Amino acid sequence: MAAMKPRTSDGPMEVTKEGRGIIMRVPLEGGGRLVVELTADEANQLRDELQGVVG
Repeated sequence: MAAMKPRTSDGPMEVTKEGRGIIMRVPLEGGGRLVVELTADEANQLRDELQGVVG
């Protein structure tokens, strides 16, 4: 069984490149983080969709 580490902070939104993938970590309201792995094409599509919403 893996050791459980106490969560002290959910931290800021982060995006890092790991190998061929792009890892996005988004803090969630109420605690925890959403972790999503994207390809470069998916990241570009997400960028386009977000720009369409926020301008």
